[in-house]
Amino acid sequence: MRKSGLRTWRDLARNTRGAEIAETAMILPLLFMMIMAIFWFGQAFRYYGSITHAARQGARAAVAPGCATCGTTSTAAIVQNATNAVNNALSAANLDPTQAVAPVTAPTLCACGSAYPCGSAVSCQNASPSKVCVQPNVQLSYSTGAQVTGAGTCGTSVSFGYKYPFHFTLPCYPQPCTSLDLQKITLPAQAQMREETQ
Repeated sequence: MRKSGLRTWRDLARNTRGAEIAETAMILPLLFMMIMAIFWFGQAFRYYGSITHAARQGARAAVAPGCATCGTTSTAAIVQNATNAVNNALSAANLDPTQAVAPVTAPTLCACGSAYPCGSAVSCQNASPSKVCVQPNVQLSYSTGAQVTGAGTCGTSVSFGYKYPFHFTLPCYPQPCTSLDLQKITLPAQAQMREETQ
């Protein structure tokens, strides 16, 4: 009787019926999570490219002269031009301009014509209600001193953050599960352009 009991357990251990179902049940959730991670990373990469393009458009609008005979443009007009260009680029990419937030840390840039290191950095200026940080007339590179980084050019810096607009929740108990809330991620965008002259 004892031998037949051992034989039964051996036969059950050798039997592979149903093993494919168990393996599939273990692998499918992992495969699904990998596919979702690829999708969400692709979305974040698309948003990052769009907001970086918007920052470049804002910096380009800030440094471009209005016309050949207009003279110098006021700082308020430069900030407004940059903000409008950023908002237009975000709207063209089907992104909500109201999701733009102030940058976590603004670039530390000195006023145009100052030597490195300067005493204080140029503060961010923005056109209300926008959170886009515009730093006009800043030194982008230095040609002399301890920090030689280029030809000594002046320009404008535009930076902001953009909240990732999606929630990612898993079915769990108790509801709601917010541990994977992707809206807590802020994507950074910054661009600098040298001043143009006509």
